[in-house]
Amino acid sequence: MVFKISHIFLIFFLFPFQCSSHLSSLKKGSSLSVEKHAEDVIVSSKGTFSAGFYQVGNNSFSFAIWFTEMQNQTPNPANIVWMANREQPVNGKLSKLFLLNNGNILLLDAGQHYTWSSNTASDAPLELYLKEDGNLVLRELQGSTILWQSYDFPTNTLLPNQPLTRYTKLVSSRSQSNHSSGFYKCFFDDNNIIRLDYDGPDVSSTYWPPPWLLSWEAGRFNYNSSRIAFLDSLGKFISSDNYTFSTYDYGMVMQRRLSMDSDGNIRVYSRKNLSKNWYVSWQVVHDPCTIHGICGANSSCIYDPNMGKKCSCLPGYKVKNHSDWSYGCEPLFDFTCNRSESTFLKLQGFELFGYDNNFVQNSTYKICETSCLQDCNCKGFQYTYAEDKGIFQCFTKIQLLNGRYSPSFQGITYLRLPKGNNFYKQESMSVKDHVSLVHLHKDYARKQTSHLFRLFLWLTIVVGGLELVCFLMVCGFLIKTRKNSSANQHSYHLTLLGFRRYTYSELKVATKNFSNEIGRGGGGVVYRGTLPDQRDAAIKRLNEAKQGEGEFLAEVSIIEKLNHMNLIEMWGYCVEGKHRILVYEYMENGSLAENLSSKTNTLDWTKRYDIALGTARVLAYLHEECLEWILHCDIKPQNILLDSNFQPKLADFGLSKLQNRNNLDNSSGFSMIRGTRGYMAPEWIFNLPITSKVDVYSYGVVVLEMITGKSPTMMNIEGVDGEGTYNGRLITWVREKKRSTCWVEQILDPAIGNNYDLSKMEILVRVALDCVEEDRDIRPTMSQVVEMLQSCE
Repeated sequence: MVFKISHIFLIFFLFPFQCSSHLSSLKKGSSLSVEKHAEDVIVSSKGTFSAGFYQVGNNSFSFAIWFTEMQNQTPNPANIVWMANREQPVNGKLSKLFLLNNGNILLLDAGQHYTWSSNTASDAPLELYLKEDGNLVLRELQGSTILWQSYDFPTNTLLPNQPLTRYTKLVSSRSQSNHSSGFYKCFFDDNNIIRLDYDGPDVSSTYWPPPWLLSWEAGRFNYNSSRIAFLDSLGKFISSDNYTFSTYDYGMVMQRRLSMDSDGNIRVYSRKNLSKNWYVSWQVVHDPCTIHGICGANSSCIYDPNMGKKCSCLPGYKVKNHSDWSYGCEPLFDFTCNRSESTFLKLQGFELFGYDNNFVQNSTYKICETSCLQDCNCKGFQYTYAEDKGIFQCFTKIQLLNGRYSPSFQGITYLRLPKGNNFYKQESMSVKDHVSLVHLHKDYARKQTSHLFRLFLWLTIVVGGLELVCFLMVCGFLIKTRKNSSANQHSYHLTLLGFRRYTYSELKVATKNFSNEIGRGGGGVVYRGTLPDQRDAAIKRLNEAKQGEGEFLAEVSIIEKLNHMNLIEMWGYCVEGKHRILVYEYMENGSLAENLSSKTNTLDWTKRYDIALGTARVLAYLHEECLEWILHCDIKPQNILLDSNFQPKLADFGLSKLQNRNNLDNSSGFSMIRGTRGYMAPEWIFNLPITSKVDVYSYGVVVLEMITGKSPTMMNIEGVDGEGTYNGRLITWVREKKRSTCWVEQILDPAIGNNYDLSKMEILVRVALDCVEEDRDIRPTMSQVVEMLQSCE
C-alpha cells in the first residue's frame, strides 16, 4: 500500500493535471483516466462519436474513437473507427492520456513509459476536440491552426469524406476480437493504383485488382498522381485511379463506415442511427475464397453464398492451429525425393494461385508429372487446357497457397503424396472470424526504487508486522478463527474471480428468505432480491450440487471471462456448505416466454426480429469466439430475458455445459440428456454426438415460436396429425403452411398485426427452418445465421 500511494503521488507530482468527465474537448493540463473509462470520454457536439479508453483484453485498453452507443452500453467492437495504440495496449490502472503543457498528446502506461504520442508542440492555448464527422483534432484556440488530426492516421476504417492518400493506408485488424494489425492492407501503389495486398507471415501478394490484369484492363487510370480516394456521405466512392462505386443504399442520409476487414475484404457498413444494426451496403470481393491467405498454406477454401466460406486441409495435411486458420495446415508425412515412393492425387476443379516453379506452354500429362517428380521441392502441379490457344499447360508448384474450389476453374490439380497411405479424409471448419478471441493481459510494471526508499519500506513492513502479531495474539483469545484451508481457498478464488462472493445469510436477507420466486427450471429456482447496495438482482439457487467448492469456482471463473452485450451479467456467487447460488442482474421485462404468453403482448415485429438477431449473435459468440467452447444446451424462451429496451439477454449458460470442453464432439461428455421437451435436437433422443448444432436446432424452434406465437410443447395444432418423435407438431405445421399461397399470413402470430416486413419475415422463417433440419450437418452455424439475418437488414 505504501508503494502504491507513493507511486500515484509521483505521477501527479510530475503531471499536476485536472480530472475530466464527459468532455466536449481537452485543454492543456487535462487528462483522461483509464480507471474512469466509462466517464472520461470526449463526445462530439451532437453525440455521434465518442473518444476514450476502450477495453481490448484482460486489464488492457487502447485509446479509440467509436460511434456512440445507446446510453449505458459498452462500446461495440463493430463501432470502433480508430485506435491510437492498437499494438501496445496500456494497463487498466494508472494509465492516462495527457494533453501536456508543451502541446504534445501523450498516452502514458502505468509503468510511466509512453506507448503513443502525437509528436506535436505549441506554446499557444490548445484544445483536443472530436468533430461530428469522427475526426479527433488538436488545434490552436486562436487562429484554428490544426497541429494533429486522427484523419491523417487511419487504422482500418475510413469515415465519409475522410481521404485515403499516398501517405495513408488501411490495415485490417487481426480478427474481429483482436484489434492489433492484421495481414491485409489497402493503399495506393507506386503506379497510382489503389490495391489490396496480403502481407502474411511468410509471403505477400496482391489479390485486388486481379493481378493478372493490366491496369487499363481492370478499368484503372494510373497517370493521375494525386492519389486520393474517399467515400462521400451519400455512399459513393471516388478514387483518382478512376475506380468508383456506389453502395446499394446510395442517396440515403445515414451513418456509414468503410472498413478493411480482418478477412481481407473491403466493406461499407450503413445504419440509420445508433439504435439500428449495421448492415453491409457494399463489398469489393464477392467470393471471399479469392482473397489470398484466407485459409493459410496447404489448404482449400470453398464458398457458398448461403453457408459462407469453409476452410479445409488438403488430403495428407492437418490443421496447425485450430483457433487461427491463417497458420494453414502441415503435412502428415515426410517429403521424399524418391520418385518410386510418390503418387499423385487428382483434385478436379481445385485451383492453387501463384508460386509456380515451372511453366510449360505445350505439355503432356506425362511430361508434367515427370517434371514434378524430378524436383524434390515440387508438391504438386496444375494441368489445364487453354481453350484460346488449344494447348495443355503445366504449372508445377513449390508452395501450396491460395487454394480454392471453384466451379469456373476447368483445370485439374494433382497433389503429390507418398504411396501406401490413405489421405482422403480432410479436416475442415466453417470460418467467420478465423482468429479466436485473444485476451491481452497487462501487468502493472513498478518503477525501480532507491535503496533508501527500500530501507524505509522494509522498516515500515517490520513495524507493521509486529503490530499485526500483537493484534492477532489479543484477538486469538476473543474469536475462533476459521479453518486455514477454507480461508486460503476463499482468498485465492476471490482474487481469481472479478465479482463478489456473498454469504448465504446475505442472500437469504436479500430475497426475504427466498420468498419472491420469479422463475424455475431444471437447474434451480430464481428469486428476485435486493442486494445490500440496493441493486435489484436475480438470485438463482442451484439444485443441491455434488460439485466440490474448487470445481464450482473454477467453472464460475470461466463464466466471469465471458463478455457480450446479449449475455446476462453475473454480479456474484455464493458457495457455502451445500449451497451453490449465482447472482445476476435483474431484467425488467422478464423472459421472452412471459412476453409471448402475456395477454398484453407488446412484442411487435421489430422487437421480435431484434430478439432473434441478438440471440443469434450471442450464440455465435459462445460457439466460436470464446476461448472456452461453450454449448448452452437449453435454448428456450424462458432462458431469453429482455432488458428495459427489449434487447435479449441469454441466461442459464455455462456450468454443467463446460465439462469436457476439449472433446465436445463426443457425446460421452454429457452424462444425461439436457434441454427441454419441444426444443431438443434429435441428437439427444437418438444418442448421436453432441455439437454446437444442438443449440442451432433449439434456436430455430424458438424463432418459429416467436413468429407463430405457438409453443412447440402445445398438445394440439390445427391441421397436423401425430406428434412426431422429437420435434412436436410446430415444425411440421409451418412446413405444410409454407407450401400454400399467402402462407406468411397463415402462420403469423395475430399479436404482431399487419405492420411487418414481408421479405424479412420470409427470410427469418427460412433461416429458422434451416436450423431445425433433422440432419445436423445441413444446419447452419450460428455465425452463418447472423450473416443471413444481417444481410437482409
